[in-house]
Amino acid sequence: MMMAPLILWFRRDLRLADQPMLAAAAATGRPLLPVFILDPETEAIGAAARWRLDLAVRAFSTELARLGAAMVFRRGPALAVLQGLVAETAAGGVWWSRLYDPASVARDTGVKAALKAAGIEARSFAGHLLHEPWQVQTGQGGPYRVFTPFWTTIRRRDVAEPVAAPVRLRGIGGLPPSDRPEAWRMGAAMRRGASVVLPHQTVGEAAAGRRLADFMGGPVSDYAGGRDVPARAVTSGLSENLAYGEIGPRQIWQAGMRARDAGAAGAETFLKEMGWREFSYHLLHHFPAMARDSWRDGWQDFPWRGDSPEAERWRRGMTGEPLVDAGMREMYVTGRMHNRVRMVVASYLTKHLLTHWRIGLDWFADCLTDWDPAANAMGWQWVAGCGPDAAPWFRIFNPAGQAARFDPDGLYRRRWLAELSPRPGAEARSFFDAVPRDWGLDPAAPYPAPMMALDEGRRRALAAWQRREG
Repeated sequence: MMMAPLILWFRRDLRLADQPMLAAAAATGRPLLPVFILDPETEAIGAAARWRLDLAVRAFSTELARLGAAMVFRRGPALAVLQGLVAETAAGGVWWSRLYDPASVARDTGVKAALKAAGIEARSFAGHLLHEPWQVQTGQGGPYRVFTPFWTTIRRRDVAEPVAAPVRLRGIGGLPPSDRPEAWRMGAAMRRGASVVLPHQTVGEAAAGRRLADFMGGPVSDYAGGRDVPARAVTSGLSENLAYGEIGPRQIWQAGMRARDAGAAGAETFLKEMGWREFSYHLLHHFPAMARDSWRDGWQDFPWRGDSPEAERWRRGMTGEPLVDAGMREMYVTGRMHNRVRMVVASYLTKHLLTHWRIGLDWFADCLTDWDPAANAMGWQWVAGCGPDAAPWFRIFNPAGQAARFDPDGLYRRRWLAELSPRPGAEARSFFDAVPRDWGLDPAAPYPAPMMALDEGRRRALAAWQRREG
């Protein structure tokens, strides 16, 4: 059994370096069978994330094959697929990297229990986070609920250097049958939008490494002062690669520390953003209901509106508020949205339109190629006022005021709103190529009037909050 094959179940850890599970497996000298499973949990993720995952896993499978271990693709419930592969290969163990969202935890717990009951080694590894959620506790022994003390604690902790990528892997002889991933059509729900969004993706481990190096080589110095200006290219873009594990958090952390020690002015602020990612996952681990339910007590009965024609206009980037619409269209064209603008569009939906944050959460989950279950849940609840470390309810982002402050020259808005320019650029026009035809949108049509006066929306939101407060 010591030399029986190991099945390596890859999910959101699609890289060779900073990959503890793969490094440990390679060190055993045992034959390795990498596998990717299109299980119901994976099929349930949003259209853009599922399509982008397909790009990531196919790129990673090429790298594994180059090192000597071809990947097998199978579709079906994870436990049944893994049990079948164990029987076909006489494998002695199944290893994987941990995930922390509720659906993954439930699946993985069941898989581990069933495999162990059958005498099969089932082992999970760290790698998705800087620190495991159960390793960071308050002085009283519980989880942190507020970011600042959490950050103070993890900021003092050492983060291990990333493990090196293996230079060779030992594959198994007699590879079992594999599905053809292209036959799965994981990107089918993207329809004609796929060709529009594709040029904006940076796929694979090598590309993610170059992106990190480019950022640390220059833009990080301006990050603290420029990260809130959506027209400036001073953010890292690494959320896309982190989402699929094309780069590891320890790689980013150590690069940020080196930049900070070298005097890069924005490196500390950038590291703090990594801390927010960590915080969101620790909270999701300890409070899994946060994925769908209001985290703060007393918010379950808040009179949020359900779906509506106004929410549909928000989804389509046709609210008549230029900064909101620019953000929604950026997301539809690129699969991402600038973080400052994410807060503005979320505030507009949940406060000016008094629409339930889950409607926004679900739309982002369907449209973002950098979708992350923990960051998405925490971000929406933070803006809505019902989440951990939430912004006060009376903090209502005014889209016009935010535009005047962070997009004073209108560069960002003109980049994405074709109707506001006599000669719109290719990116603004491409939004109309990506959206469903049945939306009936036309770049030559007049830009829509605002759905409401911003001061009226603010008064309505504050009145609803005050009624809740009693």
